[in-house]
Amino acid sequence: MNRMSANNTKMFFRTSGEGAFVNELHGLMEVPELGGTPEKIEVTTLGDKVKRYIHGIKDMGELAFKFLYDNSVDGNYEALKRRENTATDFRITYPDGANHDFTAYPTVTMDAGSINSALTFTCTMTMNSDITVGEPTRD
Repeated sequence: MNRMSANNTKMFFRTSGEGAFVNELHGLMEVPELGGTPEKIEVTTLGDKVKRYIHGIKDMGELAFKFLYDNSVDGNYEALKRRENTATDFRITYPDGANHDFTAYPTVTMDAGSINSALTFTCTMTMNSDITVGEPTRD
């Protein structure tokens, strides 16, 4: 079994229609759960002895990613702020080469700050697609 740390997990974006994911969002600190559970649709009939269900639509909710604040010209904060209210393609890559691709509308909010703490912000993604899973790199 190949166990690994979340260290070196990276996030990239591209605008719809672009080719490769070449724009890295540096300073990624936290990645939320990715996926979702389909809602249950009850299909129990009067002849059933137990309740029966089928899967409905997945609700992945909103995905909240935490970043170290960088408001330089090429920084992560400015790059995401410019994409607010615009459907953008994102990719999360993991140390083993696996990835998750999705399209979402980002919304950026500054996190609370205090003495002796780093400035951070949260980018909340409103999903606009399913998540496509890419396989890890195999040797």
